[in-house]
Amino acid sequence: MAYGSPAGESGIEAYYTHIRGGRKPSNEALEELKMRYRAIGGSPLTAITRGQAAALGRRLGLAAFAGMKHAPPFIEDGAAEAAKAGIRRLVGLPLAPHFADMSLGGYERALARAWDGELIFVRGFHDHPAFISAVAALLREGLAERRPDRLFFTAHSLPARIVAEGDLYQDRLLESCRLVAARLSLPPWEFAFQSASTTGEPWLGPDLLAAIERSGARDVLVCPIGFVADHLEILYDLDVEAQEYARSKGITIRRTRSFNARPELIDALAAIVQDALALSSSGATRGRPPTSR
Repeated sequence: MAYGSPAGESGIEAYYTHIRGGRKPSNEALEELKMRYRAIGGSPLTAITRGQAAALGRRLGLAAFAGMKHAPPFIEDGAAEAAKAGIRRLVGLPLAPHFADMSLGGYERALARAWDGELIFVRGFHDHPAFISAVAALLREGLAERRPDRLFFTAHSLPARIVAEGDLYQDRLLESCRLVAARLSLPPWEFAFQSASTTGEPWLGPDLLAAIERSGARDVLVCPIGFVADHLEILYDLDVEAQEYARSKGITIRRTRSFNARPELIDALAAIVQDALALSSSGATRGRPPTSR
């Protein structure tokens, strides 16, 4: 499962209306969104997710289905496809490493509503050794090109109120960063958020561009550890917006490549699913959804 992406410019309004719970974006906001999608030639996320699902199915020798949170095929569509295929035991795998109830919790609730059979839900995989190894492989590639002054790990920001609600999203992100750092000789690094929305309430920070400016670094490598595929937050927020900022400041910003359907990610996802199945079969997770380990 993934967030989904609009099917062309004509689908942007419907896509964001779904994200906003049925409330249409303003004309001004809609034009801004269309400009962003034009700048990247449209989001490839849904197509990438289908490719990831197909590759994972081949790797595991299991039937695999794709479902999106906010765009066709919806999570409900994927569940219906699985039921039609005669599946009775389903692993729900959101393609996002770090659980937050506001984000991945929505996937879990949507799938639980749509599925009548046995459900094993993977509530993130931020600390799974296979995921950490895969991120380390991406970072080795980026560092081999050139060693930067500063490394920034990033993930999608969420409203800051989740901290008061007891959500450990930020803690999970920092744990992933520390586990990766323990495997590699890294330049000075820190964590920053990206892609905060303007909703009239505070969002988690620091923001990436503000953190880069404060650091004084002139050569920066960004590792978007919270994402496993190319989409608007990578292709626009990092590859367009951050690059415009870099040019205006006379600095260099690079990022690690996205996983998409790279073998390192597919192998990691296979290990995560196999662990979830093994835990479920042993009864270790009876009465609660399995975590990543």
